[in-house]
Amino acid sequence: MNLPSSEALPIRKVLLAPDKFKGSLPAAEVAARLSAGLVRAGFDGEIVSVPVADGGDGTVDAAVAAGFKRVDVPATGPTGQPVTASFALRDGVAVIEAAQACGLALLPPGEFAPRTATTRGVGDLIRAAAGLGATRIVLGVGGSATTDGGAGLLQALGARLTDAAGEELPPGGATLSRLAALDLSGLADLSAVEFQLASDVDNPLLGPSGAAAVYGPQKGASPQDVTVLEAGLTRWADVAEAAVQRAPVRDAPGAGAAGGLGFAALLFLGARMRPGIELLLELASFGARLNGAGLVITGEGSLDQQTLRGKAPVGVVRAVAAHDPGLPVIAVSGRRELTADELHGAGIAAAYALTDIEPDLARCIADAGPLLERLARQVATDWLG
Repeated sequence: MNLPSSEALPIRKVLLAPDKFKGSLPAAEVAARLSAGLVRAGFDGEIVSVPVADGGDGTVDAAVAAGFKRVDVPATGPTGQPVTASFALRDGVAVIEAAQACGLALLPPGEFAPRTATTRGVGDLIRAAAGLGATRIVLGVGGSATTDGGAGLLQALGARLTDAAGEELPPGGATLSRLAALDLSGLADLSAVEFQLASDVDNPLLGPSGAAAVYGPQKGASPQDVTVLEAGLTRWADVAEAAVQRAPVRDAPGAGAAGGLGFAALLFLGARMRPGIELLLELASFGARLNGAGLVITGEGSLDQQTLRGKAPVGVVRAVAAHDPGLPVIAVSGRRELTADELHGAGIAAAYALTDIEPDLARCIADAGPLLERLARQVATDWLG
């Protein structure tokens, strides 16, 4: 742990940029608890909260915290049920979180729908955002229950997917192997809308690193289901790429995001992929809010190997380094699995975990808020005293 020297000038501004603690606290509450803990420890300087996300659950909340307006609209849920989903809108920019319409969290507890879950609701959100004047749509694609290659999204936008008998295919990735024709004549004209794919996933659509093989089991797919879904996605890619005048994208990084929703966004919407955390920090004017800060506190539920692959804390570190290379960034988390060398290699000066003060993980999850305030007081002692 690299603590500040006693000769350093006192810190008068702290910027809080945490992601959610999944299963415990949304990012905004993480920031609120950290702020409360710092104040109770006696810090009387400025505290700026910029809750962040990386494209998955919490992306809309992070945009709203950055000043966007929340818009609630009806949409199709992952199993076809109606849901009320939110997106964020400001000055012609819409932030859509796919999980709002097709997320695992929308399924009954303990239940999955790997073969039949649909991304149709994401298309509903895109239509609604475009209808309200959005000319740039940031599409966050984490946390989905789907492996339909974005076929449902295309259907919501007016495309027809039919079998050999000319019948519309039912929802889900399992039926895509029966796809005979793709009719794009009714597709909504979104040519005036710029799409950006916010994702930290670089998987291709197909193969051992693809959507079905890697993420299907996390969505309840059995080995047999994975085989069926892989066959469906392969047929979908063949037909879809033949139907458009663009270079194939099935092997592009991010095509496998959200069960292949990334594939549809790249191929049909002309989306450009960017790291989700990078996009969200940009939308929050993160660089400008760093001015004058003496310390940045980021974090997420678990600091582990996934963190090092570009999750929110590493994205925050990179943004800080680009703005002020000498500004220290520390991290808080529910648990920490990274070594000191791994943390320092990622640019994290110090890390604090709830399990440092409460070894029982179940209690850490249940009492995350109060424990986080206690952790913040330790941070204040070490860095702001």
